Amino acid sequence: MGDPLVQLAREARLGIRVAGRRVRLVYCLLVHDTVLQDWRCSNRDNAKRQGLTGMTHPHPSLGKDNDSGLTLTSRKEQHLDVVLAGQAGPTITTGLETVLFEHVALPEVSWHDVDLSTEFLGHRIDAPVMIGSMTGGPSRAGAINRALAQVCQQLRLPLAVGSQRVMIEGGSAAGLDSSLRELAPDIPILANFGAAQLNRGFGRDQALRAVEAIGANALILHLNPLQEAVQSEGDRDWRGLAAKIGALARDLPVPVVVKEVGAGLSAPVIARLAEEGITHFDVAGAGGTDWALVEAARAPDPVSAQVAACFAGWGIPTSQAIRAAREAAPGATVIGSGGIVTGLDAARAIRLGADVVSLAGAVLASAIEGPGALEQQLEIVLKQLRTACFCTGSANLADLRRARLR
Repeated sequence: MGDPLVQLAREARLGIRVAGRRVRLVYCLLVHDTVLQDWRCSNRDNAKRQGLTGMTHPHPSLGKDNDSGLTLTSRKEQHLDVVLAGQAGPTITTGLETVLFEHVALPEVSWHDVDLSTEFLGHRIDAPVMIGSMTGGPSRAGAINRALAQVCQQLRLPLAVGSQRVMIEGGSAAGLDSSLRELAPDIPILANFGAAQLNRGFGRDQALRAVEAIGANALILHLNPLQEAVQSEGDRDWRGLAAKIGALARDLPVPVVVKEVGAGLSAPVIARLAEEGITHFDVAGAGGTDWALVEAARAPDPVSAQVAACFAGWGIPTSQAIRAAREAAPGATVIGSGGIVTGLDAARAIRLGADVVSLAGAVLASAIEGPGALEQQLEIVLKQLRTACFCTGSANLADLRRARLR
């Protein structure tokens, strides 16, 4: 029998279904041991008593007390389990479904000649589609990162890695080392750690270590205040971070990209960061993976689960966040992410003002299954984007940004 995780990832990927405009992952979790079954039943009963019916944990380690020595690596493993188990899907839409193109019955362009290429971080990429930050414990992240790098190199697409905090603090690199650049020598790669770490001793040295470890072209500083607030082991001191982000950006040889993780960047936040000299933003709006639900699913007790679950759907929908970013920082590079699943989603995001779009949760199962599955899924996305350009009479991305809407 093959790797159970790969089999489950395959089932998750094949379980994608379209219902109206909503796309969800239906994940079949196989339970192999009676202890796990008993543990899940116990937690389900506790959840019911607290009004949390339907919440179950997908992994036995999710039941342990997070204050009793749970490592950062274990936490990352749990996040991956929850997302794959389908327990953190969107409870609101991205708003992109409201962006309706006017159909052009006489395109006057060849589908094959549509030019999807664009400039990004000093590279010419074949399409405005980036693989966004994903994470997992070292037992899985190494294989995932290798698959991502191979496919992104093959398709000439940029790659943003998951948080490198584990590596920076002396843990496993999980494939986030020079081998990543060796697999993907010709594409933009973005390093990553949480902005909150700037209040916990991180600075220029740690940022350079993250960048140099993978030969990155930029550094993502991710913002996740909601997740940190509802996470029992979260970092909750966010004082003075805007100035620290700006100071670090001015001291690095590569651009800093400020990114939310799923609740969106607002116009005032973008304007404040623009004052600090930030010129690259990843809006990561609401409508994709819901990190409040991720933390609810792995909460150590029903009280913590209720606090987290209350914020399901919290945030600025992706469509609004893209518009806000473009208006607040007209000359900035805007990455549209958060619930981007199809090439039509990508086309809509670009029409609203995104320079590039990013997919993460939507391709996680394919990435675990392997390079072949991931490449196939991305080829579908690119064909969908090309078809959206063709049916709006857009020969290139500049034309798509001016395409008429209904």
